[in-house]
Amino acid sequence: MIPIKTESAWRGTSDCRNCGIRDMVLFADLNEQDFGMIHAPIDDLEFRQGTSLYAEGNRAAGIFTLRTGMIKLVRVTADGRLRIVRVLRPGDVAGLEALGSSRYDCEAVALTDVSVCRIPLEVIHTLGASSPRLHLRLMQKWQQALKDADDWLADLNFGTARQRVSNFILKMRSPSDGRTVTLFARDDMGAMLDLKLETVSREVSRLVREEVIEPLDKQGRVYHLREPERLLEAV
Repeated sequence: MIPIKTESAWRGTSDCRNCGIRDMVLFADLNEQDFGMIHAPIDDLEFRQGTSLYAEGNRAAGIFTLRTGMIKLVRVTADGRLRIVRVLRPGDVAGLEALGSSRYDCEAVALTDVSVCRIPLEVIHTLGASSPRLHLRLMQKWQQALKDADDWLADLNFGTARQRVSNFILKMRSPSDGRTVTLFARDDMGAMLDLKLETVSREVSRLVREEVIEPLDKQGRVYHLREPERLLEAV
């Protein structure tokens, strides 16, 4: 079994057959014969906000499917700065690059409290070699991860501060209703958008004053998007 870090909580061995978000993750297309090939344990874990799931450059023992919460992928630039390269949400997979290199190329940090399934690499390699369904799903997830990374870079690192913040808010809308937006710490937003903390705070406050977004909590993390068309105009 993969060693479990003390700052995470082991909730048991995952029941992949009955997973509530199975259709969103890697094992959606597996049949009973495929499940019979899984011999190594798939751990069901919880990480508190701010906890690192794995570090950049670490040798990988497994990949992570995100069940609840959000994870940021962080990379150190050549000049020593930390840059958030992407945000993962439920159904996304962290650590896919390890299937090719056996190492993680980013640090994965819990932006909120998260629950994940940690799948040993040996399980993925075994199933990928014997199950065309999983192999196809892996390729789809990999392609989507590359597209998401390109989209984040193109949309969030160019343009004015207003355009970047507006684009970010649009991307963080809840898939279920399109009106609930979950943000995170302003310094994290600045690291992702390549903006100063003060600039991000000013732009978010401006949108609140203009009643484009409405805060739903005292921490300034959850907002109701009142006028998405005004954000679209900004970008």
